[in-house]
Amino acid sequence: LADAWNLLTPGALLIAAISMVILILWDTTLTKKHRLFEILQGPIVVVLVGILFNYLFQTGVLNFSLAENQIVQLPVANNLGEFVGQFTSPDFSQITNIEIYKVGLVMAIVASLETLLCVEATDKLDPVKRITPTNKELKAQGIGNVLSGLVGGLPITQVIVRSSANITFGAKTKLSAILHGIWLLLSAVTIAGLLNMIPLASLAAILIMVGYKLAKPSLFSHMYKLGWEQFAPFIATVAAILLTDLLTGIAIGLVVGIFYTLHHSYRNSHYLKESTTTEDGREVHHIVLAEEVSFFNKASILQVLEAIPKNAKVIIDCSNCKSIAYDVVEFIRDYPLHAKLKNIEVETINFIQPKY
Repeated sequence: LADAWNLLTPGALLIAAISMVILILWDTTLTKKHRLFEILQGPIVVVLVGILFNYLFQTGVLNFSLAENQIVQLPVANNLGEFVGQFTSPDFSQITNIEIYKVGLVMAIVASLETLLCVEATDKLDPVKRITPTNKELKAQGIGNVLSGLVGGLPITQVIVRSSANITFGAKTKLSAILHGIWLLLSAVTIAGLLNMIPLASLAAILIMVGYKLAKPSLFSHMYKLGWEQFAPFIATVAAILLTDLLTGIAIGLVVGIFYTLHHSYRNSHYLKESTTTEDGREVHHIVLAEEVSFFNKASILQVLEAIPKNAKVIIDCSNCKSIAYDVVEFIRDYPLHAKLKNIEVETINFIQPKY
């Protein structure tokens, strides 16, 4: 990010700034004034304005310029035969090259993770809150990637920008995704020359606005209000993705999430009922274990039992338990022997002695 300041181009910066202004005005003001602005979408206008400015740069009307790598670059075919000629078949002579399988595995993992994340985000954006069948999505992606690879195509994966754009502009069924692909194919075949006039700065502005809508400040505020167990993995993932890459960011966020899950499990393995006193003056401490008690909870339960005072009575209630780790079962079984040293009476409820 720091090096990006050294790569600023006045022409691209001008187009990006104008594009941002158009998109902001389109969403906040213009669409509310006339229905025409609802029919004619802001991103289309931004692309057309970008093409116009690129043309003005090329003709010298404006004293700016864009480098070749700052505009869309697609191969231009004069006819369908030339377009089909751009396809390349696999080089099966490399089938024994182990590096091919390594790269393929990494691409499969990254593409699958990105798709699953986008599926979850898309389901949340869906107005009727439908749930996408993830297995079917991954199978379709796998078949699509095999077919794409056979003609030299790029890997296929779901991208939230496309799904978000479809939903924003009124799409309600998967037909929108199919038509999206058809329009892209027809555009690449018929108007590749026109597409090659689109500045990347215009597309960047559109992506920034889409990203802002997906990650508004209100979302960060909402996640913060949910507590650190939700906010910490969220902000760690966002920061790590920005500073590294998607896969590394997800991995870091996952590690933080696992830490808080274990921490939550550690703190909520049991609860203590209010202690009472028997007629003979013996304190009674009632410990109720949670539904799931893992070996991570052994330390916290041990800490509570160690704090039981001498000459007291402790009730270990397993009525709610559905699963108890063997380490904890073994400890509860042996605890009465240790408790005798402090003259503590131990009673268990619904505790099943291990047979092994």
